[in-house]
Amino acid sequence: MQTNPTYSSLVAVGDSFTEGMSDLLPDGSYRGWADLLAGRMAAVTPGFRYANLAVRGKLIQQIVDEQVDVAAAMQPDVITLVGGLNDTLRPKCDMVRVRDLLTEAVERLAPSCKQLVLMHSPGRQGPVQARFRPRMEELFTVVDELAARHGAVVVDLYGAASLSDQRMWDVDRLHLTAEGHRRVCEAVWQTLGYDPEDTEWRTPLPATVPPPWLARRIADVRFTRQYLLPWIGRRLTGRSSGDGLPPKRPDLLPYEH
Repeated sequence: MQTNPTYSSLVAVGDSFTEGMSDLLPDGSYRGWADLLAGRMAAVTPGFRYANLAVRGKLIQQIVDEQVDVAAAMQPDVITLVGGLNDTLRPKCDMVRVRDLLTEAVERLAPSCKQLVLMHSPGRQGPVQARFRPRMEELFTVVDELAARHGAVVVDLYGAASLSDQRMWDVDRLHLTAEGHRRVCEAVWQTLGYDPEDTEWRTPLPATVPPPWLARRIADVRFTRQYLLPWIGRRLTGRSSGDGLPPKRPDLLPYEH
């Protein structure tokens, strides 16, 4: 990877992770690592353009059908692709199909940009992640194989101890906090060859005394009612949190803060 490269455009493809949940702005919209990355790249490249096609809840089939050709047609310098994790979290998941669809996405995106960026998504500590960990790691093996075959780079967030810390995750336990998104931005920034702004982004947070048992149980009940049960309901009825939502930033336009 070249040092301090000059990239003039970025297109982000994916689901809620790339949309920026839960990095909430005062106006109720989400920022997230991709917006932060675009801001940094725009600061060093006049006329920089950015599009973000991500929509929360999307499965890899939907990403392929709805986002991949659109991104490829834009012919940007950089494309980021993060997808398939939502599939691995479903009770029934055909990993062969996920592999084939991810392969299709990479084969269509890699020739259309100067640099394709893939990722190992971060993993939160806890029983839910532990249950689906084998599928996640299988997905990341596919990512590595595709990257080697098509000249993509891989940002390893899964192996970063700082991002596995529960304090880096929002109360829904599915999405990173603003600080988590900032660290992801830093990871991608460095992987693209830019000079580090934070050499310690992987460093774990300082240890703190865990909350009392009762506070943890109250938080568990609140999480179950507010997030887990609605999530299970959507799975059982075939609905998604992103149904009917447009892409975050559908056009490749000059980036403005």
